[in-house]
Amino acid sequence: MLRLPADPFADGRGRKAGLTLGVILAHGLLLAAASLRDAPPPLVEPPVFDLTLIAPPAPPPPPEAEPAPESGGGAPAAPTRLRTPEPPPRPVEPEIPPPVARAPEPALTVGVAPTADPEPGFGQGGEGTGRGEGVGAGDGPGSGVRSPPRNLREPAMIELRRYHPPEALRRNVSGAALVSCRIREDTRLDDCRVLEESPAGQGFGQAGVRAAVDLYRFRPAMVDGRPDDRLRAVIELSFGRDAPRLGRR
Repeated sequence: MLRLPADPFADGRGRKAGLTLGVILAHGLLLAAASLRDAPPPLVEPPVFDLTLIAPPAPPPPPEAEPAPESGGGAPAAPTRLRTPEPPPRPVEPEIPPPVARAPEPALTVGVAPTADPEPGFGQGGEGTGRGEGVGAGDGPGSGVRSPPRNLREPAMIELRRYHPPEALRRNVSGAALVSCRIREDTRLDDCRVLEESPAGQGFGQAGVRAAVDLYRFRPAMVDGRPDDRLRAVIELSFGRDAPRLGRR
């Protein structure tokens, strides 16, 4: 015969069973609460409305245009004027210059001119025959018109100082030179020769030649209007205040 204990929770097994049952009930309540919280809200159907469509009223007709007022009642209209275009100008005829009148050709004169003319003349020529002989000779004194050379430019003493021989200038030695030069048609001098120098051997002769070619200008001698280079220019050049005087040849 089975005997039940008076207190089911008296021993340990009954107590454990009670705890397990309590835990299960607690979990069931939590799940039920969670299911109620996450459940979607109930569907609510929208209300139904009755719509009645009404057509808009027709637009009013456009206003009729007022008739234009009748013309008249004022001053009479001005007469219509037609503008006639002016006729185009007549073209101007180009002015034709009159023909150049040619001078009449000179009449040919056959014969001998009253005066001699160095230019050949116009003539028809002629024919003739003739014969002549002649012998002549002559001699007489005479000469053309001559003019001597003329000095066109003579330098000052300060200009001749540049041609003073350097050694003589350093020793303060004065000197002179007499030179003979050919005169060209352009008034310059060339072909100069030393005729005399003093003191000798100091270089005053060559200094005089250089100065004559560079500084002097002469008009050449003329014979019957033509230059004559046979007449030479003889020039005396002095270098220094105490330069000696030279005799001309």
